[in-house]
Amino acid sequence: MTDLRLARPLLLAAVSWTALAGAAAAQSSPRSEPVTELDEIIVTGAPFGISQNASVIATTVVDEEALAVAPASTLGDLLASTPGLRSTAFAPGASRPLIRGLTGPRVQVLTNGIGLIDASSVSPDHQVATDPAEANRIEIVRGPSTLIYGGSAIGGVVNVLDGRIPDAMPEDGVDGRLTAQTSTVDNGYSLGARFDVAIGDSLVLHYDAVTKDANDYDIPSSPISQRLADAEGIARDETGTLPGSYSALDAWGIGASWVGEAGFGGLSYKETESTYGVVAEEGVFIELEQQRFDARGEVRFDTGPFRAVRGAFGQADYTHTEFEDVGEPGTVFESDGWEARADLIQRDRNGWNGAIGAQTLSRSLSAIGDEAYIPGSDIDEAGVYAVQRWDRDGYGFEGGLRYDRRTLSATPIGTRDEVEREYDNWSASGAVFLRPADGLFLGVSLARNERAPSETELFADGVHVATGVYEVGDLTLDSESVTTLEGTLHYDGGRLRGDLHVYASTYDGFIDLRDTGATFLVDEDGEIEEFPIFAYQQTDADFRGFEAELAYDVWAEGSRVVTLEGAVDYVDADTDLGPAARIPPLSVTGRVRYGSGPIDLSLEVRHVAEQDEVADFELPTDSYTMVNLFGAWRPLADKNVTFFAEGRNLTDEEAREHVSFLKDIAPMPGRNLRVGVAYRF
Repeated sequence: MTDLRLARPLLLAAVSWTALAGAAAAQSSPRSEPVTELDEIIVTGAPFGISQNASVIATTVVDEEALAVAPASTLGDLLASTPGLRSTAFAPGASRPLIRGLTGPRVQVLTNGIGLIDASSVSPDHQVATDPAEANRIEIVRGPSTLIYGGSAIGGVVNVLDGRIPDAMPEDGVDGRLTAQTSTVDNGYSLGARFDVAIGDSLVLHYDAVTKDANDYDIPSSPISQRLADAEGIARDETGTLPGSYSALDAWGIGASWVGEAGFGGLSYKETESTYGVVAEEGVFIELEQQRFDARGEVRFDTGPFRAVRGAFGQADYTHTEFEDVGEPGTVFESDGWEARADLIQRDRNGWNGAIGAQTLSRSLSAIGDEAYIPGSDIDEAGVYAVQRWDRDGYGFEGGLRYDRRTLSATPIGTRDEVEREYDNWSASGAVFLRPADGLFLGVSLARNERAPSETELFADGVHVATGVYEVGDLTLDSESVTTLEGTLHYDGGRLRGDLHVYASTYDGFIDLRDTGATFLVDEDGEIEEFPIFAYQQTDADFRGFEAELAYDVWAEGSRVVTLEGAVDYVDADTDLGPAARIPPLSVTGRVRYGSGPIDLSLEVRHVAEQDEVADFELPTDSYTMVNLFGAWRPLADKNVTFFAEGRNLTDEEAREHVSFLKDIAPMPGRNLRVGVAYRF
């Protein structure tokens, strides 16, 4: 196990010295004219790259500037306030993104377009094996994206781009980022560093490291919700903090890349170590380790039908160990495997772009211990796809097709014979778009996607302590399919900007985990513990919703601007068995921003409505309103040094995330003050 404790004081010293030196060197100089912001080009879901304002699918980009001042949180918590997204909120150590009411095996979390090869989709208490502090950009696609990434992206994609294998030479021979921050709600801190250094004319070396540590966080109320207390007849104790919500993470990576006019190619290595508490089980904690190798490259062609070929490969060894309060290892999950993909990018011909590609993976998952509710399993998958886009400025068309074959094999718990299930899945999409006026983009897309069942949905058979139920898989499950109709509107009129996405998805064979009404009894040292038995079964389901964002510059003078922003999202989901479980309620966010060269300020009010459309085994969740304040100061003319501060949940509101399994025993953090400094060079 790699120990990074010695790196912490070195990182802190480097960040502090750089920030102080930069502040001391600040001079009075005329502020440069603001640089015109170009529309973001996204590559997730479109290998040939398209403008966000020309995408028929819903996308969000978190760029390097935003990441430099972002909270030291997990991926799910960082993205939770993005329209259409929530966090599984299983406590700070393990929170995964949820998109339009879907998570787990339906949401694909990637690093540089390749799967994480972890076990985060198996259980909500399993941490995602990548951290936002490692990223220089995060791209999110909301809705079906299986044409590029396969059936596991039926709900959406979160692609963490870490730049560990550089694809371009750094300006002036070196670039990077140093960050440090601390927070009051958990007495936590985070330090990060990343560097790209040019060696000669073609070689780039990369290094990055992050270390985080946080105690149990403060809460404004009892861990137990009033609704659970009323339902169970239990008392609400005011504890002040949430036991088991502590976390610590150390990660580092190195990379090297050859960069030339004809393309680039490189290798990287990364280690991640994490320890975090489990709120659902007193005294239990988890240790995660992953070692990962990656290779990535691109070759560009001067002539011919294709302008480039890209390839990527990732291999990882992942271990997740659950420890009891006595410090003895309990259940151990291991995930080892590899994934590779290749993409041929067509040359642009009068607005006609496209790509064809292939993807394959092989992964082995094992679980050993008293709480191993799934058997060891092997997953192999291969897929091919083609996507095409014809853009004629005023109008255009998109279309694509993908075929996947997925094989899952395991020896079910309590048996000796191996079982193998094989699935052949087809997915297709088509879209038409118009630009009827300057700055206005209208699109309509229709997609049909298929997803094979996961290993948990097929083979589970045991007590899953994290969710508090006995889970039973079904070996007869078929692939689930979904047909989605989505309308898109982008508008950029200068001072007024907006986005709207309206969608309706119909599932055939939706795989759902439902209460059977039976219970399973466990004898723990003479004490009988009762677990409800939940079984995976297939039904039909309908998901409907929308996401809207609007921004208006109410005042502008030079580089100074005051902007009013608003966002709202909503999803409604029903199945033949009743309302779908853990569906996020309506959320509405209002924000006023002041931006200039040296100073940024924003005041945000976010309201999340009550959720009372619940499955039979759920309790409703009360509404809440959070008030957040953020400020950043750049004392240097070149804006490289940023001091920032954030006050979050200023009214100390009791807030519970409905999509979380732990919502009734784990409220969100109380009032928090976060301060930090970032230096980009």
